[in-house]
Amino acid sequence: MLNPNVPAWFEIPANRLDRAQKFYETILGVQLKRENMGGGEMAVFPYGGRPHASGALIQHEQLEPSVLGSTIYLNVDDLRPVLSRVHEQGGDTIVPRTELPDGIGYFAQFIDSEGNRVGLFSPV
Repeated sequence: MLNPNVPAWFEIPANRLDRAQKFYETILGVQLKRENMGGGEMAVFPYGGRPHASGALIQHEQLEPSVLGSTIYLNVDDLRPVLSRVHEQGGDTIVPRTELPDGIGYFAQFIDSEGNRVGLFSPV
């Protein structure tokens, strides 16, 4: 049976992990933890322990950043200041802050420092 909290882990590819880590730490105002696993180097996003979902930036020879494929959405308190910092760090907005129906919240998408398409979700 599938757990109702479907996401368990995500990985965002990076060609230059130091650059990607600085980008995400700056736009999100968090510290990522460096780890090595399975032949790749990772910078892990903070999380509240199991069963909370989390993920990492990962530099590995078999992974390539892309705007194609699945889109990861990061939960933030307010996506407006995050989008502002995306631009300050050299990223670009591809879907501006957009209201979801029924008061669910807002979403946006951006291109990160590595060329990945990443989404944001916030209640305001």
